[in-house]
Amino acid sequence: AQPGHHRILMSLLASNARPAEAGRRPRSQLRRAIPIYLFLLPGLGLYALWMLYPLASALFMSFFDWQLARPSPFVGFENYTRAFADPLFWRALVNSAGYTVVTVAGQLVLGLGVALLLHERLPLRSFLRLIYYLPVITSWVVVSLIFVYLYNGQSGALNWLLVDVLGVLQRDVAWLAEPATALWAVAALGIWKGVGWTMVVFLAGLQGVPKELYEAAAIDGADRRATFRHITLPSIARTTGFLLVALTLGGLSVFVSIFVMTDGGPLNSSEVLLTYMYKQAFERLDLGYGAALAYVFAAVFFVIALIELWFVRRRLT
Repeated sequence: AQPGHHRILMSLLASNARPAEAGRRPRSQLRRAIPIYLFLLPGLGLYALWMLYPLASALFMSFFDWQLARPSPFVGFENYTRAFADPLFWRALVNSAGYTVVTVAGQLVLGLGVALLLHERLPLRSFLRLIYYLPVITSWVVVSLIFVYLYNGQSGALNWLLVDVLGVLQRDVAWLAEPATALWAVAALGIWKGVGWTMVVFLAGLQGVPKELYEAAAIDGADRRATFRHITLPSIARTTGFLLVALTLGGLSVFVSIFVMTDGGPLNSSEVLLTYMYKQAFERLDLGYGAALAYVFAAVFFVIALIELWFVRRRLT
């Protein structure tokens, strides 16, 4: 009977010890978590100071006729309704949409073409990849000023090439001073600067395509066109979906090139959402309306991103 009594005693001691261990466990977990939160605290503080506080301040400001030197009257949603009744806002929205469609399509097509070319075993392949990627890491201000010179209506290199060398045009064109060409001239810069990044992402996608698929297609007698259509494109569908969303958001966020090259002109033909918002807030000092425009732009941005994500997920599943 002594071994039985021993087992009963040990079980009683274990049952009495479990609550104490359970009580100590949350305390030990808390002690382990404290250093983690202490390390995160400076970053979270800076994020709150430089991101959350300005966002909350801009939202608060959008409900006032904000004045710098005198009291700011509360106007409620008047700034938002004013935006939707503003023809220049709609003009900026249409311009932003047109710029985005052109640049996204151009970067996807050219980026994929360059990626397919440089995916092959070519001489100087690494050097060519570097050359195509250089515009991506070049300052927007620098390349915008260079393109201003290229587009010059009197002594620009583009007019010299098209008029004097190739004879495609009969006269010089003021590319940045004519309403019909200003926005698309800036869009050409956006395509040129973004092709390298799109190429790199497509190259990563192409390297993930199993070689066995191409070998099987070659055995079946498939040509390059059929291989590209039935193997390459489906295999990089997720990469294309990611690029579609990322490039769309980047196109809607265009600011520096427009601001440097045309400043929204001529006749608001190249005005986009961010330049119009900037002018209202910092040039005309209509800060309440500028803040409202910022949140309207954020709402448009968010809705388009959701639509694209839904479309991409539906196509890929």
